[in-house]
Amino acid sequence: MSLEHAHAALAFGSERQLRAQRPLGRGFAPLSRFAATADGHIRLHANYPHHRAALLRALGDPRDERAALDAIRLRGASELEQAIIAAGGAAAEVRAASDWRAQLQGRASAGLPLLELTAGEAEAPPLPPAGPLPCSGLRVLDLTRVIAGPVGTRMLAALGADVLRIDAPQLPELELHVLDGMVGKRSASLDLRTAAARQTLERLLAGADLLVQGYRPGALAAFGLDHCALAARHPQLVTVTLSAWGNRGPWAARRGFDSLVQAACGIALACGTGGEPGALPAQALDHATGYLIAASALRGLTTRALERRAAHAQLALTRTADWLMDHPAEESAPAAQADPTAYLVEVSSPAGALRCLAPPGSLGGKPLAWPRGVPTPGGDPATWSPRTTPSAHR
Repeated sequence: MSLEHAHAALAFGSERQLRAQRPLGRGFAPLSRFAATADGHIRLHANYPHHRAALLRALGDPRDERAALDAIRLRGASELEQAIIAAGGAAAEVRAASDWRAQLQGRASAGLPLLELTAGEAEAPPLPPAGPLPCSGLRVLDLTRVIAGPVGTRMLAALGADVLRIDAPQLPELELHVLDGMVGKRSASLDLRTAAARQTLERLLAGADLLVQGYRPGALAAFGLDHCALAARHPQLVTVTLSAWGNRGPWAARRGFDSLVQAACGIALACGTGGEPGALPAQALDHATGYLIAASALRGLTTRALERRAAHAQLALTRTADWLMDHPAEESAPAAQADPTAYLVEVSSPAGALRCLAPPGSLGGKPLAWPRGVPTPGGDPATWSPRTTPSAHR
């Protein structure tokens, strides 16, 4: 597989390259920002209505966003972080890297590898015969949201997999994330609070080769979707698990996003100037971890093919952040922004004709392509398509 540097760089900001026939929704809400506190700064996340509501509750329900920022200035960053989390919101105190590594969650993730990959104990059946692409004929169940997980699973779709994304009907998704993250996939809706939906999910798991899930650790355990339970019921299933803060430590079940991890782990201060926090030029933790998801999925499938064991991979945004902080960039002049025109393709979408980046990379001199456009969220049946008959064998 070959990869052009310019295409890869643009892919790390793929959501910025979307071209639609009408204006698209914003990626960040007004309150999703850095805010000055009495003793430093905090990063807020209010893109979703329930997160915004939780933030405002923690602040005493101020009358507007300006009043909210005024209330934040009167409180300490650490105390405010705790209050927002307790209210069901998402936020992170802006910390130095040394402070992150000294506190409990930083110590819990210190020294962990960028990727953990373990092989299952039970024997797995052989993979289906191979086709023209690395994932041709394979079925991927996608239980991810926002950016990192969808980036990984859309790459698997470009590599030939039948990717079926499942969302809960009660959870909203931003239009920008739908258009950028669902390209190449099918989309179905299941309310796992009902017995019928859980039975449907179990049938999907039985027919899947790979599960990628990006909900907080423990969030899906009640539905039997933790790794150990899945391995016992579905020994054929390769699994990839993504979290924001990792599966260890006191923050394991905490809500997290790329921007919050940048703030907590020291990246925001490293990118800032004059004591003010800043951010990476792209949501690089999300995109980098997304491609690690695709790579670890391929490695897990290889383990199943060669060793007849279904592997399990674990990744976290904090691990990617720690790795990045351990490999600081060399001082150099900013690179010129690549022109995306040569890499844009037109696909169908709920927003009409949409121009988006083609998947990065080529195989055998032939560029990768999206197998389909952007689906209507929840518009597909929660069933697998018949496997195609390949022309070659793995």
